[in-house]
Amino acid sequence: MQVRFEDVTLKFGDRTVLDRINFTLPSSELISFLGPSGSGKSTTLYLISGLLDATEGKIYFDDKEVTNLDPVKRGVGLVFQNYALYPHLTVLENIMFPLKMAKVSKKERRRIATEMAELTKIGDQLDKYPRQLSGGQQQRVAISRALAKSPSILLMDEPLSNLDARLRIEMREEIRRIQKETGVTTVFVTHDQEEALSIADHVMVLDDGEIQQMTDPVTLYEDPKNLFIAKFIGSPIINIFTKESRSINKEHSFYNKDWFHFGVRPEHLVIANEKSHLLSATVERIERVGKDIKIHLINDSEKFIVSDVDTEGLNVGDTIYFNADEANTLYFDIEGNRLESRDKDE
Repeated sequence: MQVRFEDVTLKFGDRTVLDRINFTLPSSELISFLGPSGSGKSTTLYLISGLLDATEGKIYFDDKEVTNLDPVKRGVGLVFQNYALYPHLTVLENIMFPLKMAKVSKKERRRIATEMAELTKIGDQLDKYPRQLSGGQQQRVAISRALAKSPSILLMDEPLSNLDARLRIEMREEIRRIQKETGVTTVFVTHDQEEALSIADHVMVLDDGEIQQMTDPVTLYEDPKNLFIAKFIGSPIINIFTKESRSINKEHSFYNKDWFHFGVRPEHLVIANEKSHLLSATVERIERVGKDIKIHLINDSEKFIVSDVDTEGLNVGDTIYFNADEANTLYFDIEGNRLESRDKDE
C-alpha cells in the first residue's frame, strides 16, 4: 500500500505543526520517520492512522483518498511506544482482541493469533500475561496484535525506546525480518539515527514540521541536502568549518571556493604535511573505545574530531595536519543549503 500526502497542513489552534507537506511512501517497504523531539514525525504517523485529522490537504492510500475516513476503516495496524497491552488478558487473548472486535469466529481468530505469534517468535508464550513477559516479548505481542487484522500499513511509534541497548538491536532486526516476510508497508518512527539507518529502505528526516530529505540511508549520509541533515546524520558528528575558522589553511585551494560552511566527516580526514595541509590543530585527547579510535583536536577554541588514522607516536599537545579528498567534502551556503549537491533524488 502506497501512502501519499498532498499539501497536508495540521494546526492546533494558532500553531502550525505541519505546513503543506508532500511525500509518497513506497509500497511494501520499511520507511523510517527520523528527527529530533518535536519535529513532527509522530504527528505525521497519527495523520496516516487517522487518529489526527488534517486541517488542510489530502491523504491517499494508493489512489483512494482517506483524509476523512474513520481510523477503524483505514486498515492500519498501530504499535505504540508503551505497547498498550491489556494486563488482564493472556498473550493469545491480546493478539486475538482486534479480531474479536471484528466479529471473526473464535476458531479463526485463534488460528490467526497463533500464526502471528509464531511469526514473531512468541508461540511458546500464549498462556502468559503481559506482566510475566520481558520488554522484548511484550513488543512482539504488540506487533502480533497489530498484524493479526492483516493491515495494509503497519505504523510503529518509537517502538524500541523502552528497551535496553542490546535488546533494541535484536528487536530492530526482528522488525526488519517481519516486514520482509509479510511485505506490509511499514512506517517506523524514531529519534535514533542508528535504528533508522540500519533497517529502513527509505528514511524521511523531519525538523520543525518540515521534511528535510527523504532518500535511502546511504545517500542520506553521503549526500545530505542541507547543513541540518549533515550535522544530524552520522556519529561522530561531521566537522563543520567557516572561512573564519582558525583551523583552515587560507592558502589551500578549497578555501577559494564559493562556500560559507565547509564540512568533512571525521573518517575522511587524512594526515598531511605542513606545507600542503587543509586543516591543522593540536591533539587535545585520544579516545579509545574497543577498536575505535578518535582524536579530539583543538585550535584556539575551535574543536573537531578525526577517526580512522594511525595514532602511533601521537601524543596530547602535538600539532597535526590534515587533508581531505574533494569527493568527501561538503559545501553549504550561508543559509545551510547544500552546494554542488549530488542527491540522486533531485
